[in-house]
Amino acid sequence: MQLKTWTATALLLAAIPAISEARDTTLHLDFAAVVAQAIQAGRLDGSVKFYLAGEELPGKVGRLNNAVTNKKTNAFNKSDQQACTWVLQSALISLQNAAKTAGANAVVDIVSYYKRNEFRDPQNYECHAGTFIAGVALKGNIANVQ
Repeated sequence: MQLKTWTATALLLAAIPAISEARDTTLHLDFAAVVAQAIQAGRLDGSVKFYLAGEELPGKVGRLNNAVTNKKTNAFNKSDQQACTWVLQSALISLQNAAKTAGANAVVDIVSYYKRNEFRDPQNYECHAGTFIAGVALKGNIANVQ
């Protein structure tokens, strides 16, 4: 019986380096497609528009506040794309709520802000996908666009 315990302990300890070296894949994915999907699914109500940094704005912009959101989701048994889509939608819901609370109709100059490192792209967002967790962090300006 004691030999089985030692064997099980040895196997568990051998697995620890593999667990501690968890996967962290950086993906750059289409932002507008996920926004459209979230609106179509009813997760976003369409009252707040989202504009990535570098994206042309349709009119005059009155900036109000800065907003930052950092969301994680369970990525287990999901493709990286599925997990990243889900976690971006969660981040967008947070930004929509912050904008509506401030009486604004947009979030502009959005950049990915994972571990406080900015990724600017007028079409794509950055997502980090691991074996068990996927994460998206966004930073932008709550604003009124006229």
